[in-house]
Amino acid sequence: MNYSDTIAWLFAQLPMYQRVGSAAYKADLSNTLLLTDYLAHPEHHFKTIHVAGTNGKGSTSHMLASVLQEAGYKVGLYTSPHLKDFRERIKINGEVIPKRMVSTFVTKHKLFFEKNELSFFEMTVGLAFDYFRKEQVDIAVIEVGMGGRLDSTNIISPEVSVITNIGMDHTQFLGSTLAEIASEKAGIIKTGVQVVIGESVPETKAVFLKIAKEKKAAIIFAEMMDHGVYTSDLLGNYQQKNRRTVLTTLRLLKNSGWKLSEKAIKEGLKKVVKNTGLLGRWQQLQEHPKVICDTAHNKEGLAVVFEQIAQESFKDLHIVLGAVNDKDLELLLPLFPKSALYYFCKPNVPRGLDANELALKAADHQLYGEVFVTVKKAYKAALKIAGKDDFIYVGGSTFVVAEVL
Repeated sequence: MNYSDTIAWLFAQLPMYQRVGSAAYKADLSNTLLLTDYLAHPEHHFKTIHVAGTNGKGSTSHMLASVLQEAGYKVGLYTSPHLKDFRERIKINGEVIPKRMVSTFVTKHKLFFEKNELSFFEMTVGLAFDYFRKEQVDIAVIEVGMGGRLDSTNIISPEVSVITNIGMDHTQFLGSTLAEIASEKAGIIKTGVQVVIGESVPETKAVFLKIAKEKKAAIIFAEMMDHGVYTSDLLGNYQQKNRRTVLTTLRLLKNSGWKLSEKAIKEGLKKVVKNTGLLGRWQQLQEHPKVICDTAHNKEGLAVVFEQIAQESFKDLHIVLGAVNDKDLELLLPLFPKSALYYFCKPNVPRGLDANELALKAADHQLYGEVFVTVKKAYKAALKIAGKDDFIYVGGSTFVVAEVL
């Protein structure tokens, strides 16, 4: 199969949570363990950092990778979901995996995938780990897909485990309380492996302390640390907390023998986008009118985004908004400003929520605007209507952002 055939087969044959929802969720690691045994355990051939959390794990992973690159290491980076191209999920020193590597891997192992009914995520983890072994990376930053304990990435023994924070997301899988969700995400804590917690509340802190004690894992709460002022090219206000988590993690790595100069840390944080290609985090698309897109899609993430929008200077606010059908809109819509003009749309994925349904639910919260058949038409309308001193925000879902980039 060529690359196009391979990607078409993947998307058609294998369930993927990000696109189809609960049908793709498997509540154990048996398939991943079967696959990694079949591939002769590629995960044993390189060092890793494991990153979980409700918000910020993507930004945190990219910042860590950028600094390690600046320090001269060959760095693998595994993240999800992708925005434009499947290959964004698997990078080495900022370069996406070659198309031929994807198609060769899938063609070679297709019969095994089909026989064992592997999920999209399981297969992609196998591809990433096999690629990182072949290319002999020094270290790979591995972002958890969802949860932690049962996530397909949770077969590694990292240098350090990182949990950015806990929020109410994916509750149908991870639990209905912060403590339950924290317990699932704390499943990445390994025996004797130090763990960094980015943010905590009493309810989650107790869970982290308990599991870390059981695993005899040293635990560090980044919110207790002061690293001074560091600047970054990631401009969202929420990145301040992510930077603190990253700096705490880097200090642990440095104490463990990794060569990380102050210059590498500063340059790495300033060049995250250049070094890693990160997209969709408080990303400015143009100036007049100012257009910002952001992939925040849960209560905690959106709350911080709207705080930052409130600090901006503009005449009128326009919001291009789409969502997926398993989000608790009654929890999210009260966060949105009533003074904005809305452009409702449906992201082009099977989980996409019908734009008319979104508009009706939004109206219950005094949020009004027009309905558009596609994200691009909604965005074009916003650009046409907005004045040069206005502000346009594009978001609500990762998939909405992907369609305007």
